Amino acid sequence: MKYVEKLQDRLNETELKQLVESTLPDRKLEKVLLIHPDYTRVDFSHVLVPIIYRELKKRGLKVLHTLNASGTHRAMTEKEIRKKLGLLEEEFVMFNHEYANPNVLLYVGELSAEFVSEKTMGDLQQPFPVTLNKLFFEKYDLIIVLSGTSPHESTGFSGGLKSIIPGIAGPDVVGLFHWAAVLIGIPRLIGLVDNPARDVINEASKLAFRKVQSDVIFYNMVYEETDSAVVAKGLYSGEGFEGALEAYRRAAEASKQVHIVYIDKPVKRAVQVIDENYDEVWTAGKGSYKLQRPGVIEPGGEIIIYAPHIKIFHSNKQMDQAIRQIGYHCKDYVKEFLKKHPNFDRNVAAHVINVRGDGKYDPIAGKEEFLFNVTLATSISKEDCEAVSLGYRPYQSIRREDFMDEDSLWIEHGGKFLYELRKSQ
Repeated sequence: MKYVEKLQDRLNETELKQLVESTLPDRKLEKVLLIHPDYTRVDFSHVLVPIIYRELKKRGLKVLHTLNASGTHRAMTEKEIRKKLGLLEEEFVMFNHEYANPNVLLYVGELSAEFVSEKTMGDLQQPFPVTLNKLFFEKYDLIIVLSGTSPHESTGFSGGLKSIIPGIAGPDVVGLFHWAAVLIGIPRLIGLVDNPARDVINEASKLAFRKVQSDVIFYNMVYEETDSAVVAKGLYSGEGFEGALEAYRRAAEASKQVHIVYIDKPVKRAVQVIDENYDEVWTAGKGSYKLQRPGVIEPGGEIIIYAPHIKIFHSNKQMDQAIRQIGYHCKDYVKEFLKKHPNFDRNVAAHVINVRGDGKYDPIAGKEEFLFNVTLATSISKEDCEAVSLGYRPYQSIRREDFMDEDSLWIEHGGKFLYELRKSQ
């Protein structure tokens, strides 16, 4: 594993180029697959990929395929992909991963019932098939996996093998790892390098690496988003399955120093100002996730997701309807719901729990109690918010000056930083 980092400063292009030069294989690389982050990640792919592209050209690159590791997010347009990768005029063939399309998936094995039971605390006790995008198993001279690492609600930290599972995986294993994460809960998972959800990712990735025909190299980015630019802080590279784990762990340690904001006392309300790259509640829910560490929000407090540009819960109509069917509830409520609807999409079930946060449900009284409230200040109507059991505020009523007191937080670039009480540092 090799890396370069400047956590108190910024990396320049020369330093990034030197790491790429020293890590790409020194041989002919005529056909290459690049797996990359999607539009929801504001990172420095647009700087790094052109460097990689030029180095590949020196090694004889003729055919470049790119695969958007979108997981359950929407597809990207050609314009979005070119901007994301910084390849505005270069010739390459681009693909979006389609996680629900069986025609693009390859079965690579299954996770045993014993393993599934252990990682879901006995909640699920059947084997789970692992399917991945077929492109990962085609013969290339090299596969490059590019990702960013920051605190993540379902995997502790993002990046590394998460680009494979769920990035280019099929629906069953994606639903499993989301559900394993939910059973632990965001407050006890986010910001942890090792956890049961990561175990699911690693075990499923082992199955994939047994079948892959190409050498695979990983690049993990650590960065800071400012008002004017994305600042490169670290780049970590590893080869194959073990190299991916090493690069991820090193990047996660760096992310702890860059992406965790410490506060001195709990707050009554917090406004997460969501950037336009989070364009549906499915992704803007990170504004809730990143405030759920114990004690950050006072009991009965309020998290406001401020995003006037958001008009939908999910861009996929089927998933949008599923969210509207179940609504946003605590884990105990959703588990009761799943008893009556055993085939309900567990990705959606995990999402609604994660956004709504910890709570209690009395199935006899039909009453829920939550630690805090979640309010949407978006272009979604009051009626639609209330129908899914979320609070509503007109986005026009949200003013920065109203949240400048000591009991409030106003957070630009919402959902990008994890908040933690200083006493737990």
